Amino acid sequence: MGQEPDYDRDLGVIEAITYVTRSCPSGVVVAAAEQALDAIKAGGGPVMKQQAYLVLTTMKGWRGERATQVHRSLTRYLEQDSDVAASEDGRS
Repeated sequence: MGQEPDYDRDLGVIEAITYVTRSCPSGVVVAAAEQALDAIKAGGGPVMKQQAYLVLTTMKGWRGERATQVHRSLTRYLEQDSDVAASEDGRS
């Protein structure tokens, strides 16, 4: 018997985008997420923030516990990355 999904856990960026490709009912959003994964595969870490942002902005109509988890995880990743950049620039 499988475990219940833990929707309170923060996901990694690639894990979150992969969940979009598997769980979101919108073909447009799934296509954007698949393109994001391809871009990350090709460009690595330097493109991850941009791709996370693009997926986050395309999934606005997706609802439910998994959607909330993915949205929260990508938002926290982007906020964390912004906080690191601000502290590196001496702005924090």
